[in-house]
Amino acid sequence: MPAVSKGDGMRGLAVFISDIRNCKSKEAEIKRINKELANIRSKFKGDKALDGYSKKKYVCKLLFIFLLGHDIDFGHMEAVNLLSSNRYTEKQIGYLFISVLVNSNSELIRLINNAIKNDLASRNPTFMGLALHCIANVGSREMAEAFAGEIPKILVAGDTMDSVKQSAALCLLRLYRASPDLVPMGDWTSRVVHLLNDQHLGVVTAATSLITTLAQKNPEEFKTSVSLAVSRLSRIVTSASTDLQDYTYYFVPAPWLSVKLLRLLQCYPPPDPAVRGRLTECLETILNKAQEPPKSKKVQHSNAKNAVLFEAISLIIHHDSEPNLLVRACNQLGQFLQHRETNLRYLALESMCTLASSEFSHEAVKTHIDTVINALKTERDVSVRQRAVDLLYAMCDRSNAQQIVAEMLSYLETADYSIREEIVLKVAILAEKYAVDYTWYVDTILNLIRIAGDYVSEEVWYRVIQIVINRDDVQGYAAKTVFEALQAPACHENLVKVGGYILGEFGNLIAGDPRSSPLIQFDLLHSKFHLCSVPTRALLLSTYIKFVNLFPEVKTTIQDVLRSDSQLKNADVELQQRAVEYLRLSSVASTDILATVLEEMPPFPERESSILAKLKKKKGPSTVTDLEEAKRERSVDVNGAPEPAPASASAASTPSPSADLLGLGAAPPAPTGPPPSAGGLLVDVFSDSASAVAPLAPGSEDNFARFVCKNNGVLFENQLLQIGLKSEFRQNLGRMFIFYGNKTSTQFLNFTPTLICADDLQANLNLQTKPVDPTVDGGAQVQQVVNIECVSDFTEAPVLNIQFRYGGTFQNVSVKLPITLNKFFQPTEMASQDFFQRWKQLSNPQQEVQSIFKAKHPMDTEITKAKLLLGRSSDLGQHSLKKLILTLQTLWALASSTPKPPRLDACCVWSRICKLRCTGSRCAQARTLFPRGYVTYCRSSFNPMQAVGLCVLFPCVSATLGDHTAHSTMEHLSTCTSSLGPGRGWDTKGLLTGTTAGLPVQGGPGSMKSRQPVVQSTN
Repeated sequence: MPAVSKGDGMRGLAVFISDIRNCKSKEAEIKRINKELANIRSKFKGDKALDGYSKKKYVCKLLFIFLLGHDIDFGHMEAVNLLSSNRYTEKQIGYLFISVLVNSNSELIRLINNAIKNDLASRNPTFMGLALHCIANVGSREMAEAFAGEIPKILVAGDTMDSVKQSAALCLLRLYRASPDLVPMGDWTSRVVHLLNDQHLGVVTAATSLITTLAQKNPEEFKTSVSLAVSRLSRIVTSASTDLQDYTYYFVPAPWLSVKLLRLLQCYPPPDPAVRGRLTECLETILNKAQEPPKSKKVQHSNAKNAVLFEAISLIIHHDSEPNLLVRACNQLGQFLQHRETNLRYLALESMCTLASSEFSHEAVKTHIDTVINALKTERDVSVRQRAVDLLYAMCDRSNAQQIVAEMLSYLETADYSIREEIVLKVAILAEKYAVDYTWYVDTILNLIRIAGDYVSEEVWYRVIQIVINRDDVQGYAAKTVFEALQAPACHENLVKVGGYILGEFGNLIAGDPRSSPLIQFDLLHSKFHLCSVPTRALLLSTYIKFVNLFPEVKTTIQDVLRSDSQLKNADVELQQRAVEYLRLSSVASTDILATVLEEMPPFPERESSILAKLKKKKGPSTVTDLEEAKRERSVDVNGAPEPAPASASAASTPSPSADLLGLGAAPPAPTGPPPSAGGLLVDVFSDSASAVAPLAPGSEDNFARFVCKNNGVLFENQLLQIGLKSEFRQNLGRMFIFYGNKTSTQFLNFTPTLICADDLQANLNLQTKPVDPTVDGGAQVQQVVNIECVSDFTEAPVLNIQFRYGGTFQNVSVKLPITLNKFFQPTEMASQDFFQRWKQLSNPQQEVQSIFKAKHPMDTEITKAKLLLGRSSDLGQHSLKKLILTLQTLWALASSTPKPPRLDACCVWSRICKLRCTGSRCAQARTLFPRGYVTYCRSSFNPMQAVGLCVLFPCVSATLGDHTAHSTMEHLSTCTSSLGPGRGWDTKGLLTGTTAGLPVQGGPGSMKSRQPVVQSTN
């Protein structure tokens, strides 16, 4: 047993640890531990009270046993008792035991919290430090609730010692990360910012970590920290290593604090010009020091120096506002591309990927293309080669696309299997995006399938088919090239799929060549048939029936194949069904029918590329694809709308590079808007005026109108952001779930949605919103809940304003939130007698209103009559439905445009519908048009200006088209007439839109005989 020094305070602990180490087997160790546990348990349960030393010793033994991997189920109370001791060593062991063994759900938490409160109130810096360390180590929600309000006071108190301030800042950071909702933002936030000016650099370092985390969630609260951070950084960068001796690490002054300050500045846009000039000087100084010869040959010196350099480059990239700094940073990173240290090469490639997305430094990055290609060929570390692939992808443009694609294809033959699929996707995207000649694109994709066929996903070969079908000038070349590629003795199944599809559509374009006659094409494809999987065989059968239409001379040969037992009696039901149906079709159908059924595929619609979506999904949030697009093309205005395509682009014949012609994983195209002016873009990038509300986004008004009759759907979408709604309403209350989706792979920072209500709307509509996480990861979705209470009637809708930063660019989007008065209507059912009784009670002049307005458009009598007569068509298809909607719209305009006196003419127009006898030129038209129907006019006890007569034509529509179609028609009418203003639209549920009381339409469909006409028309 080793000797124990005379001054050791716990001899028994040293003896126990020595015994454990001397055990020869696991069984001996367990036996010794059980013996010690029994001894400790007897001591704790004994009648004799233990002194502090004994408790400390036994608690230390329990802690050591726990660290060996054994469960401890007693001794917790003794550890809590140690917290009340005035001896530092005893209190320290008590806090250590609690930090390691006590669960956050333990019943002792209250006792522990009381002991911690006593130590925090003691103002003893040693005891306060122990208490703060324990809070940070446990970090439970209960402790956050108990101390989140007290720790900030300790942090900003003037008499708190520096060591306690450090512990308080880090403890508050731990609680905020664990329970951010329990840490209140108050007066202390402005005072904690001034800790950046503290003389003690340890306090500044801890405070910077806290402020950085808080600023990511609440940027406005800590925006004053920018100038202080720049000032502190300037003092560190310009100081000599001897000025900060306690915080100089291998001749690098305060590297950890420098990195934290640079990271804090990345939470904000470029500062004001005065502060920006000082920050630029700091960054230039850091870049200059990187060029100086090293002051030490030790690796710690270069690590600290490069850590500050790379963080400074990250800040330069984040601001993206200083061309000189961006180019210098690119040149500095270019020197690291050939450095002997692998980690530096990796970091240089990763940083240059981001630099390539800036328009200022893109050309500078391109100058290193040969070095990057060489790294791709010679680098031994696979992770570095992967970063080289990413950089080649990021620096690619039309000037070097063919070179980069060729190098990536060459590397693909020997690439690691883990990154082959990603390289395939990138080659496919680049080949399509920068294809000047689409024959080169076809050659590239076919070569891609030949080299790495197993890693070519369906999206890739779908894509080449879509491009070929949409471009007439490449179809013949594609058919010839695919035919030649299929002649290889062994070709991949994906190539057979592409060949079968293209030859089935365009094989006739090369059939004139004797070397590719129809029979040779068929024999070539059929020779691959038995080697393919079931889905590919099914595609080839479809190609065969296409050949029957294209080449009648091979019809007999194909029918023999379809008639064979291997097809008609195939074990797979899909192949069997296709063979039977295709054989029957080729035998029975005439030439004209066959040509109609098997006509050439039409061009596909343009949508977002499914290949790009697959790459985003594979790469995750770290990819810079969307950042690169947004920054290089600079096509985003303050509302986030993309710049419109050039007028020369043809949607039918020239698909966009990002079009998803099959619609796989596609999203609807974003609404387009006017291109941003150069001045507006500069203001957007460099200004801090985040409080300005943008005008309504283009197309948002149309989406708003669609939500009048529905509660769920997509309210707004562009290339960056998608806003979806899901809402429910009951009586005067409602709840709306707003879903914000990040469609890019780059984080949204400072994401702040705000509901804006006009002054008169605030009195009539109460809105309560829950906060949203200010950081939205790439491809992620966050949810915001809005609770709604309708206090009184209203006409305007609240505006939803979303502000965030994407790739250093400020985005500002505004849309109208579809909260309309009709959402709070409730239906009321009553008999006709009750209705008339209630109707007669509305006798005050204020409860009656009439509205006289002119038609929006002039009307031609003959054209109107012809349109009205279309409503009697007996065709019940979609075309008839559209004509009926047009008829009802025209009739509404007809009633609105009648000359004075309005009451008499309105009554005349609808007299036949109400089965009234009346005279007038318009009554004859009304009698002819609608032999059935009824009308109800409402008088409202609500605001007289919102009451309006409503004609409900439900029985007539229902009799013509059926109930289900009639409901759809009336819903469409609600949208069509929404322009009439609040309270004047069609009511799709038989409600009276002029009142929140929900006065019902008398009777219902099919009860015409029992109804009495209402002739007291108010409109």
